[in-house]
Amino acid sequence: MRIPRIYVPLPLHPGRVVELPVQAGEHIARVLRLDRGHPLRLFNGEGGEFTGEIASLAKRAVTAHVLEPAASADRESPLRITLGQGIARGEKMDWILQKATELGVARIVPLVTDRTEVKLDAERAERRVAHWEAVLASACEQCGRNRLPVLAEPMKLADWAASLGEDAGLRLALDPHGDANARALDPGTSATLVVGPEGGLSEHDLATLAQAGFRGLRLGPRILRTETAGLAALAALQAIHGDL
Repeated sequence: MRIPRIYVPLPLHPGRVVELPVQAGEHIARVLRLDRGHPLRLFNGEGGEFTGEIASLAKRAVTAHVLEPAASADRESPLRITLGQGIARGEKMDWILQKATELGVARIVPLVTDRTEVKLDAERAERRVAHWEAVLASACEQCGRNRLPVLAEPMKLADWAASLGEDAGLRLALDPHGDANARALDPGTSATLVVGPEGGLSEHDLATLAQAGFRGLRLGPRILRTETAGLAALAALQAIHGDL
């Protein structure tokens, strides 16, 4: 029997009845066509999960009965990686966020760089962040993580770089001319990785990052697209220094 795993951004405790997010409810009712009493796995992104079951199905809402804490594996990487991602267009950004979540990234900061083509005013930024949070939740449902990556508000690269503290760990910026090699690095328990948008990081961006203590990380002889480069770097760091 397939048991759907659903993110519910609410406090969870045995005996509580919770309304499922609209998209999850529609998937259960219209796509999977499940009935009352069907078992579920519920988590709220703060660690751990619960068994549950469908309590009610209606046109506008599906509710679940929270039953009891469930045994669940800790799937967080021992290497805490922050991804500073130059904002990419449309589905590319969704893809990056989804796969970065699957690869265990702990925090994501959408960055406005010199070559960022996506323009976000306050209203549009709010909508995009809400959409991106849904992408992260869906990725966690699929990959088994019980903690959602922290998603920051979009920031200008210079402002973000200047705000970093010691918890940023090893600071790396993807640069096809960089001198750092993933195998030779020793990130310890944390690292911060910056990836440019479609046009890459400009010389000015790289200079700003260098002033903030970032090293240029090179990923071999080929130029990778933004939707490939960051994920390749994350996979390399997790394979060499993390849990892959």
